[in-house]
Parts: sequence; structure tokens; C-alpha cells
Amino acid sequence: MKLAFGVLALALVTVTVTPRLTALGRRLLSMATGHPPPGDGPNDPRDPRDPGDPGAPYQPGSLSAAFVTCPNETVAKELARAMVTKRLAACVNVLPHVTSIYEWKGKVEEDSEVLLMIKTRSSRIPALAEFVRSAHPYEVAEVVAVPVTQGNPPYLRWVGDSVPP
Repeated sequence: MKLAFGVLALALVTVTVTPRLTALGRRLLSMATGHPPPGDGPNDPRDPRDPGDPGAPYQPGSLSAAFVTCPNETVAKELARAMVTKRLAACVNVLPHVTSIYEWKGKVEEDSEVLLMIKTRSSRIPALAEFVRSAHPYEVAEVVAVPVTQGNPPYLRWVGDSVPP
């Protein structure tokens, strides 16, 4: 009986105290970093700002950096220009002279390639990948993306403004 009462008391304390401790931790983090607590922001129903508000905080992961390798600079620039023109990307950096070592059809290969570093909305990655598959000369084109968790706020806003959702 004593054990059951102890477990019940612990559960009651956990249910009532944990949300308050979580809220306190979020407030302290906000005060220390000068940023809204995680989960707050334009998509939080408690935040009255419009998501398009330039003062709204960046939502980590809403933008991505994607990477595509190309066989040469001509192909790389054609793809990069088309991505920006089609508004699949805000900016594409063309990085020449990348050496890639990989296994293909049972053989280790080494090739000189050109790397594209693409800044876009995360929601546009599927359309970007489809475009690359349709326009790239490789049998299996590389398209990998990583979410952007932080960066220069004016730059991140510009990327978001340049690529429609």
C-alpha cells in the first residue's frame, strides 16, 4: 500500500511540475539566447505575428542546403541557372575541381566533378530532386539535402522570399 501511494504521489508531482519546469527552461533559454523558446514563433498559435513578418524568427529546418555533383562546369552551370530560373533555388554555388571516389557497378572509381551547393526551402526538395533526375546526364544523380538550423537572419529571409513554398 505504501509503495502504491508513493508511485501515485510521484506520478501526481510529475504531471503537475514537469510542464512548469519545461516552461521555465524554455523561458530561461529564451532569455539567455535572445531568441524565442523552441516551438514559439510564427507557426505557434500563441504567436500573433504573421509567418511572412520580417521580424518573425527563423523556423529551423524550413530551409535546406542541397548538394548535386555534375560531370563538368557546363552541365553544372546549366543546371544551376535552370534551378534559379524555375525558382527551385534562391542561390546555387558552383564549386569546381571536386574529386569524388565512389564504388559503381563493383568498381572503385575516381572522377573530377563539379559540386553544386543549393539553397532552397525544405518543402521544395522533392521538386528539386525531380528536376535534377530529369535534366542530369548521370544514370543516378546525387541529390542530398540537409536542413538549415541557423544562419544570418537577413540571408535566411532572402532565401525564403526567393523560393515560393
